[in-house]
Amino acid sequence: MANTMNDDEHELISRWRLVLGREAENHGLHCGSARMQRVESLVGFLLDERQTGERQGGSGQSVLSVPEWIDGVSELFPAQAKEVMQRELVRRRGIDELLDNPELLQKIEPNVELVKTLLTHQDLLNEKTRILARKIIDQVVQQLKEKMQIQVEQSITGAIRRDRHSPRPVFRNLDINTTLRRNLVNYDPATGKLLVEKVFFYAAERNKRPWHIIVLVDQSGSMLESAIFSAVMASIFHALPSLRTSLVLFDTQVVDLSGQVGQPVDVLMQVQLGGGTDITLGLQYANQLVREPGRTIVVLISDFYEGRDERDLVKQAEAMSQSGIRMIGLGALSYDARPDYCRSTAKKLRKTGMDILSCTPEKLAECMGRIISR
Repeated sequence: MANTMNDDEHELISRWRLVLGREAENHGLHCGSARMQRVESLVGFLLDERQTGERQGGSGQSVLSVPEWIDGVSELFPAQAKEVMQRELVRRRGIDELLDNPELLQKIEPNVELVKTLLTHQDLLNEKTRILARKIIDQVVQQLKEKMQIQVEQSITGAIRRDRHSPRPVFRNLDINTTLRRNLVNYDPATGKLLVEKVFFYAAERNKRPWHIIVLVDQSGSMLESAIFSAVMASIFHALPSLRTSLVLFDTQVVDLSGQVGQPVDVLMQVQLGGGTDITLGLQYANQLVREPGRTIVVLISDFYEGRDERDLVKQAEAMSQSGIRMIGLGALSYDARPDYCRSTAKKLRKTGMDILSCTPEKLAECMGRIISR
């Protein structure tokens, strides 16, 4: 029967074999071509729960090393699929080999998952790999910053400068809504174009009292991805003249990195995962930094699993809210993280006046903008 099938039918059978897995061979479905056998071997290496580095393929044993797997994926899969598979590789296996081999590490596409791996195992990095790790982390940080910077800045500066404009043309101060509204009279229905005669920019706020943003980051392992985004967000806030930004990490101790808030890579290389969690201690320290409660926003990034008596945490949050400090609690800060936090504690903190969110950086900036503009 196989001899009567054309090449397209062979390809279709092979694809179904890949989808259904090795058990499909018991029903006569095989990876017919050498190319499909290689694809099966690469996918199998990634997904094999035994993580032994070897897998029985459709037509014999296939033994792969991590370097061979990386080269094979680069050859046989499109860029988007390659990136997804490499993220899974980093997440599932091959960590020791990656951390020991700078040449191998250079072949992996920089992404947040890789940064999480490097930060989690940074004590295992040798001298060469540590230098490369910093470059990789910096590259991912810059990618994240470029992705979120314009919208985050506009949300914050737009709230602060809402009613004041300046003739000084600074792009990041662009008031897009006013610009469009004031130039609508120049809209040409025939061409569908809007002639912009005058562009409006928000005025600088250097002479006004700045808002104080205190970013308080839980160092527990579940919050690592959020910590990466928090460090990048804090560096964006730091660059805004209308904000004063503090950055504090905590577990059962507190580390104030406000002096390095403009260098997110340096901040991330100092993250120490593990140990206990004392959220109350972190809030107590943040409270000591406050000089003007009515112009202070504390952004707490945590899983809300408190290591001490929960009543201490609720009492501290309530006292800070009643003093006039605006409180935001984030169970997750990223683009695709699945928040896993103590909802019962978060619910109690919400009752004290803390906004509880799990959101993207842009949504956080919008929330902060609403607070500032009130």
